[in-house]
Amino acid sequence: MDNLDLLKELCETFGPSGWEDPVKEKILEELGPLSRLVREDRAGNLILTVSGTDHSRKVMVSAHMDEVGFMVSGIEDGYLKFRTVGGIDPRVLCGRRVQILHDGRYVNGVIGSKAVHHQTEEERSQATKVKDMYIDIGSFEEGEDIPAAMCDYGTFLSEFVRFGEEDRMIKAKAIDDRLGCAILIELARELAKNHTMLPYDLYICFTRCEEIGYSGATVAASVIQPDIAVVLESTAVGDLAGTEDHARVAETGAGGVLSLVDRSTIYDEDLIRFALATGEKHGIPVQVKKWVSGGNDAGHIHKSGRGVRCLALSAPARYLHSPSTVICAQDYFCMRDLLSHMLQDLQISDFETR
Repeated sequence: MDNLDLLKELCETFGPSGWEDPVKEKILEELGPLSRLVREDRAGNLILTVSGTDHSRKVMVSAHMDEVGFMVSGIEDGYLKFRTVGGIDPRVLCGRRVQILHDGRYVNGVIGSKAVHHQTEEERSQATKVKDMYIDIGSFEEGEDIPAAMCDYGTFLSEFVRFGEEDRMIKAKAIDDRLGCAILIELARELAKNHTMLPYDLYICFTRCEEIGYSGATVAASVIQPDIAVVLESTAVGDLAGTEDHARVAETGAGGVLSLVDRSTIYDEDLIRFALATGEKHGIPVQVKKWVSGGNDAGHIHKSGRGVRCLALSAPARYLHSPSTVICAQDYFCMRDLLSHMLQDLQISDFETR
C-alpha cells in the first residue's frame, strides 16, 4: 500500500480556523520546487496555477487547510476557559489532550470539568457544557507567569495511528480536511512529474476558515471564476452496527463519496454522472451519499461569479470533528486516483450545454 507519511504529517500539523500558517508552511515545503508557482491571495488561500492549452477554460480543485479547535476566552486560577472554533460535539471533549499555541511555542493541556462526585444528579445525566469546562495546563503558584493568554488558539493533540487488518484503518485529528490537502499535493506532484498538459488552466486551491463558515473559497472562486470546481472533503458516516442501511450515509472502504445535495449546494448532475462513469471506466470504487446534511466550500463556490458547476468528493469518516476521526486508507487512494483520471478525461465543452 502507498506511503501515507504525507497525510500523517499534515494531520499532526497545528492549524485551527484563523491560524492556518503552520499548515501553509507544511504545504509549501511538500510542494518543493512547485511552491514558486503558488500565490497567496488577500484571504490567505494558497493557489497553485497549472497552465493548460486553453486559458479561456478554468477548473478549480480545492481543499480547506483549517481544522476545528479552540480559543482561550479567559483564565481563572491558572485554568484556561475556552470556546470551540468550529462544530465540535461537547461530548467528545472531557479528558482529551490539547495543545495551545502561545508566543510561538506549544503548551500541552487536558480538557477537564467538575469532578463527578461534585456534580448534581441533573449535571451527571447530561453532557457537560463547554462553558463549564476548562483546559488544565498544569499547576501554577501565585505570581507565576502562565504560558497562555486570551485569544490563544488550540487544537486536539492526537497521534496518527494505523490499526485493523493490514493497518487498513487510520485514526487521527484533522483528517477533515488535511486528507483533501494531501491529495492535492500528490496531484500537483504527479502533473509536474509527467509534464501533463491539460486542455484548460487548473487552479489547485488550499483554502482557509471553512470550519467557521467564512471560507476563503469565496474569495478564491471570485478571482479565478472557474467553469467547474471539485471540492475534496470528508463526510460523516454512520456505518456502525445496528444502523439501518438508509441512515449509514456511506461505507468506509467503499471509495470516495459523491454528494447529491447538502444544506448549501445542489451538485451538478452531469458532473456526478461523469465521476461515476470515470470510476467505472478505470475500476475505481466510488459511492453516492445517502443523506442530506452538512455543507462545504462548494456552498460558496457555486454561487460565485456567473455560477460554477460543482462536485464534492468526500472521504467517508467516522467520528468527524473529534480527536479520533477514523477513515479507511483505501478510500484516500480511491479519491486520489479518481480525481486524477477525472481531470485527465475532462472536456469542459461537454458541460457547456445541458
